[in-house]
Amino acid sequence: MVLNRFSPLLLALVALAGCRTYTSEVLYALPLQGPPTEQHWQQAMPVEMHVTGGRPHRPEAPFSMDQDMVHLSTASCHHGEVKAQPVIVEVRAYYSPQDLFLRLRWEDPTRDDAMMSWIYQGEFWQNKGGLEDGLGILWAPADRYDSFNCAYACHMEDFGVSRSAFRSRNLMRLSDEGTWLDLWNWKADRTAGLGFADDGYLDSLGTHPDYESEIFHPNSANARSTDAGAPFSQGDRPLYVRGGAEAAGTGLLGVHDAPGYLVDRPAQGRADVLASSVYEDGGWTLTLRRALDTGDPRDIVFTPGEAPNQFDLSVFDNSTNAHYIGQGGRKLALVQLEKI
Repeated sequence: MVLNRFSPLLLALVALAGCRTYTSEVLYALPLQGPPTEQHWQQAMPVEMHVTGGRPHRPEAPFSMDQDMVHLSTASCHHGEVKAQPVIVEVRAYYSPQDLFLRLRWEDPTRDDAMMSWIYQGEFWQNKGGLEDGLGILWAPADRYDSFNCAYACHMEDFGVSRSAFRSRNLMRLSDEGTWLDLWNWKADRTAGLGFADDGYLDSLGTHPDYESEIFHPNSANARSTDAGAPFSQGDRPLYVRGGAEAAGTGLLGVHDAPGYLVDRPAQGRADVLASSVYEDGGWTLTLRRALDTGDPRDIVFTPGEAPNQFDLSVFDNSTNAHYIGQGGRKLALVQLEKI
């Protein structure tokens, strides 16, 4: 067996197998005959990607009023907003003759995977609020951009300045008509439970699922009524408890909690990206799997030995919109082995 044009780099990667991470603009996926084992993942060298600018969700700490606390609490008066520290995402990759496999790991001190969940308080249902963690990957075809990152998807709308006030509404959409980017979106509550990441695409009109269907439904009696209050507001109640049984006005068979959203199993192209996740040791580990070629015209095709595809990341920390974005995209190259 001989190696193709990637051989010097592949040999270097093997030689560096004991390293914790390496710095590169390219993430190299090595070939396997089947899905990677845990041993494979431990041996793979992760590329580090830094994402910044999000809104962190920190564990609640005991209140202590001291000089430092006063200094931080008045940040908006003389410092501006305290900026969140970057989140480092470690990314590993393999591929088989059929599928691409990615594993991503990032620290997050709070586990947020119960979006707008309910609890029964003895006489009424109360919504606990809360959002969810998540991760997005934006893929661009090979060589479309000189240096790709998530900023290509950010479009500012309704921009205005009045004296010292600034306003804008940020949307995800491309400025050029006729172009598209492949978008994978994993949600720690709404998609993780069914083992998938939402597969969609981004164009000049915004974001779209690969298969048009509404799969996220508020678990709310108010949402089913046109003359009721807002979903999840006081006096509302869930329709179903965990496990699928209908929720009554009182606790049902000792079940005292309910999910905030009911999720349909994705169909057709929306179900292309499989996902498994675990929260442990103060962070998320997410493993994604997708066919090298799904046949969908708006899905990136991963071809061993060909020009690398470009990608960047976003991380959500108990938020659906104030996310961290990548500070420099990467390329994914599938290293090809050739027989003599």
